Amino acid sequence: MKKQLILLLAVSILAPLIFMIPSTAVAAGKNPMGMVTGSESGTYIQFGKQIAELARKEGLEIIVKTSGGSLDNIQRIRSTENAGLGIVQSDVLGFIQKKSDDPVLKQFVRHLRLIYPFYNEEIHLYANKAITTIKDLQGKRVAIGTVDSGNFVTSMNLFHIMQIEPAEYVTNLKPMDAAAAVISGEVDAMIYVAGKPVSLFSDLEKVKSNPDLASYFENTHFVPLDEEEILKEYVASTIGTSDYAWFDKDVPTVAVKAVLIGYDFSRGKTWYYKMRCRQIGELSRIIRDNLDTLKAT
Repeated sequence: MKKQLILLLAVSILAPLIFMIPSTAVAAGKNPMGMVTGSESGTYIQFGKQIAELARKEGLEIIVKTSGGSLDNIQRIRSTENAGLGIVQSDVLGFIQKKSDDPVLKQFVRHLRLIYPFYNEEIHLYANKAITTIKDLQGKRVAIGTVDSGNFVTSMNLFHIMQIEPAEYVTNLKPMDAAAAVISGEVDAMIYVAGKPVSLFSDLEKVKSNPDLASYFENTHFVPLDEEEILKEYVASTIGTSDYAWFDKDVPTVAVKAVLIGYDFSRGKTWYYKMRCRQIGELSRIIRDNLDTLKAT
């Protein structure tokens, strides 16, 4: 994969939908379609709810569901649950195709299609100042998110690219707890994938102003991610002073794309598949027609 990761995914794993059918009656109210997103406090579910609200105004019912993250979303689209749609990180699909040891899952992602690309999500490598490059994570304790999350997959992909083996993969901490663990020294670093500015890191300004914690906080920073090997698979970006007031400089990082995907219902011939196919085509049109509203909110 090159810098335009999302474009290549659209051509290969996420071939564009071929069922962009004009608006017709889709029996939406009687046959709602599920969309799996993310945690209740995350960005994905907010996107899902706004899209569902717009769709409902045009007679298309979308049931927005919480989830454990990108990998969980793919598993649930694969299941018998009503989950024809999901928001995921683009690199998760590539990771499954190239590195998963589950042949059934690898085959399944070939039946997923890109409905709409959303926004970039920056990779935040937050660590104590003894960590100056990602290679310094060798033999360290790193918080990487829950095992069903895109955050986990992105972290593992970075370790694979850079041939790094941390001493401990910490997967039982919520994001705020992971940041606190970095500040206290309980873990050496955390990797967090989210579109900047992230409230998690914006709120650390409160920690900086606490005299009892300031000295610990001053020993942390964002680690640059600009290695050539990483830039072959991710898009270059930056995080810094314009994103987080407490941070005193800009550092290079990389980003993944958040994308809305769906199952390729065009493959089936039953009334159910045809209905879902029309619904996804209608949803794609609704997103396009309301893009300015979605950007504004």
